[in-house]
Amino acid sequence: MVSLGSITTMRGKMSDSKYFNTQKKGEIYELKAELNSDKKEKKKEAVKKVIASMTVGKDVSALFTDVTMCMQTDNLELKKLVYLYLINYAKTQPDLAILAVNTFVKDCEDPNPLIRALAVRTMGCIRVEKITEYLCEPLRKCLKDEDPYVRKTAAVCVAKLHDISAARVEDQGFLETLGELLCDSNPMVVANAVAAISEILDTNPNAAKQVNIDTPTVNKLLTALNECTEWGQIFILDSLNNYSPRDEKECISICERITPRLAHANAAVVLSAVKVLMKLMDQIANSEFVQMLQKKLAPPLVTLLSAEAEIQYVALRNINLVVQKRPDILKHEIKAFFVKYNDPIYVKLEKLDIMIRLAAQSNIAQVLAELKEYATEVDVDFVRKAVRAIGRCAIKVEPSAEKCVTTLLELIQTKVNYVVQEAIVVIKDIFRKYPNKYETIISTLCENLDSLDEPEARAAMIWIVGEYAERIDNADEILQSFLDGFHDENTQVQLQLLTAIVKLFLKKPQETQELVQKVLSLATQDSDNPDLRDRGYIYWRLLSTDPAAAKEVVLAEKPLISEETDLIEPTLLDELICHISSLASVYHKPPAAFVEGRVPVRKIQVNRNAEGAAEADHHIEEDDRTYSEVEETGAPQQEVGGGDLLIGDLLSLDYPAPTPAAQPVNNNTYQQQPVADLLGDIFGGMDLGGGAAAVAAPTSSPMDLFSLSAPTNYVAPQQVVLPAARAKGLEVSATFARRNKGIFMDLTLANKTMMGMSGFAVQFNKNSFGLAPGAPLSVNCPVLPNVSASTSLPIVTTGPVMKMEPLLKVQIAIKNDIDVFYFECVVPAYVLFVEEGSMERNLFPQMWREIPDEKEKQFSLPFTNKTQEQVEQSLTANNVFVVATRQGGDGEHLIYTSVKFTNGIWVLGELRLAAGAAPTLALKTQTVAAISEVHSAICTILAN
Repeated sequence: MVSLGSITTMRGKMSDSKYFNTQKKGEIYELKAELNSDKKEKKKEAVKKVIASMTVGKDVSALFTDVTMCMQTDNLELKKLVYLYLINYAKTQPDLAILAVNTFVKDCEDPNPLIRALAVRTMGCIRVEKITEYLCEPLRKCLKDEDPYVRKTAAVCVAKLHDISAARVEDQGFLETLGELLCDSNPMVVANAVAAISEILDTNPNAAKQVNIDTPTVNKLLTALNECTEWGQIFILDSLNNYSPRDEKECISICERITPRLAHANAAVVLSAVKVLMKLMDQIANSEFVQMLQKKLAPPLVTLLSAEAEIQYVALRNINLVVQKRPDILKHEIKAFFVKYNDPIYVKLEKLDIMIRLAAQSNIAQVLAELKEYATEVDVDFVRKAVRAIGRCAIKVEPSAEKCVTTLLELIQTKVNYVVQEAIVVIKDIFRKYPNKYETIISTLCENLDSLDEPEARAAMIWIVGEYAERIDNADEILQSFLDGFHDENTQVQLQLLTAIVKLFLKKPQETQELVQKVLSLATQDSDNPDLRDRGYIYWRLLSTDPAAAKEVVLAEKPLISEETDLIEPTLLDELICHISSLASVYHKPPAAFVEGRVPVRKIQVNRNAEGAAEADHHIEEDDRTYSEVEETGAPQQEVGGGDLLIGDLLSLDYPAPTPAAQPVNNNTYQQQPVADLLGDIFGGMDLGGGAAAVAAPTSSPMDLFSLSAPTNYVAPQQVVLPAARAKGLEVSATFARRNKGIFMDLTLANKTMMGMSGFAVQFNKNSFGLAPGAPLSVNCPVLPNVSASTSLPIVTTGPVMKMEPLLKVQIAIKNDIDVFYFECVVPAYVLFVEEGSMERNLFPQMWREIPDEKEKQFSLPFTNKTQEQVEQSLTANNVFVVATRQGGDGEHLIYTSVKFTNGIWVLGELRLAAGAAPTLALKTQTVAAISEVHSAICTILAN
């Protein structure tokens, strides 16, 4: 019998079916129905709901077709909403996005200028290749539209289109049209045209040839400057910064028309105007006019310090550069840089630095009073900087050095530990600057020995004791007290203690013999530090072989320290002045140091195996299908050039041991040596050539005596690939050459700084032909100041492969003990032509016929005076092999050639020579991307 409770339970379960009988079809279904409604108001509400869902992160891409159908409306608000949806989802629905093209084209001819501008703006924002094909014609019309609002919108759209397809912009002549818009009557159109051109030139410097900015254009820009918005003014000022006036008169005229911008309320406009004026002042010889400009520059710069703390900091970093370049501008405004109690620490430190740069005999009393007050602050870091600033003032302003020393002694009497230690550090520098002048205070310093616990302060005190040991009665006892804890000391202290005791021994040999033997034993036998050990051995050998020579070396007169040791190098300073109001002026680094080195994120991996030629051909002609296949199969895709991992800890690398000198061998027989990864994430773990290994430079094979006049393979002269201004004083010149069946990069490293350079290493990014260092970079180190070192780096073709644009571009990183620097260069194609590129005569016509005619290109070459025989010799010497020759009509000579790249790509050629006429060249290959490179190579070979 079934109980009543069981029946109740069964009925309850049966009633749960109501949850499956709901009539609701879901939110997407309801939105779809509303979008297809006949009522305009309901349709608009539905689109708003879709946009709201899209904004909060819901996927509403399923409604793409329905939303697109709402485009055909006269309601501007609804059209804007639909366009916003299209911009967001066109990438995920590229095929369906084509449905909107007709409406876009139609809207570009709408009577309402707002709709015309909206249509062309939206088409530019939709980054779909298929849509950009249809964008060109509407964009051309809008660039010449009668309404300025449409023209200014179209100008920005050109920059967006260039980002998607640079070749299309150049082919369609949009750059020339942008140049014409610079002379437009409407200032906003001019400003947007300048902004678009600036954006394009940042990514494609070669485009400058198609945009001519001359004196009439500059006058138009200056006229527009007074009428456009503040951001338009910034773009115009930045473009004027890149213009070189014809003469001093034009410089003065431009300065006079820009000066009113200094009174603008926007800090960015003010700094942009300062940047242009600072650059133009270097080209003006009229000292009165320059002084007048300097007076006008001071008030706006000081006014920037009344803004928010963040803007103050940016302004101060820029002012720091201005003061280093032209200190007279703010020499009377030092009070503006006095620190306020509520300034953030980053503002305080920057103001402190500028105060020291502006310190002079006329204001040193005010500066010292301020600095002494700062030394009583509660912020320890700021107090340390203030004490050190007093020392810098003593070094910089010689007549006031005594006042500064007196101030430091007063601070030492406070017995505040960190104040005392900083004071001792700076007093050591003062002793270096003014020898035999303030040594009377040494006894006061020695009273504070017990309070010294920081390595820098202990090292400074030890230096003072060793340098003036003859004036300190108990110098040996003081140094002995430091020596008792030798193993526990910092390396800096150990090195200073070793030198100080050796100085003491040379001054008091009879009393300190045991002390010097003890320190030399500790440094050479008990220490693992190579620097300390080496210095100990040098002293030991000097003292044991020639004590007189040791005295001359160790107790030699020291050079005076410079007044400003932290000034930026003049070449770098000039570059940074040109980048005022940008990040470069805040970092105090050239833009190339933190922007260049970025490479495209999208990459593919190519395995180089026995079927190298076929894979290489496929790789060079890779298309979108190849990329998608790689992404689907999960091939590793490395993102390069990102964020904080840009450099890493590069100066603490352990390099491999030196290897014996190697004779040059065939490219394929080089073994890439496993060495430390120089750049980590920046170049995706590539193989590196670096360290101190010596590699013999390849020598040319002996030439037969009877063929001395035969042409040799062409080697281009070295060119500067990394200027000293971009590499902190290191200038790199380079060229590529092919020798003994191998590729070599011949380098000259010039040191333009005032100190030696060492620790050189080099690394290549992935490139089209897998070029990579075949051995460590061998440089005779150190490279002394104003000295150049030449070396030859073997190159292998077994590195990682990634297609580059242009094809032969190689991105390179070079490291020394200062920093890591990045540059790029184009490898000449003729160094990639292998010696095995001579094709058999009977195979040539067969391969020529197998290559489709659409993969053939013809060129006219520059006229050459060489005979047929000389042409053949020059080509063969550079591995462009002559397969056959024949006589053509009208006295023509036909030369059939073959070339083989290192990755197995074959290129066939037909060269026609005719007397009194320019040669013509036809090239054929399965890999069309290689044709232009071979053409350039043959032009170079025939011209040299």
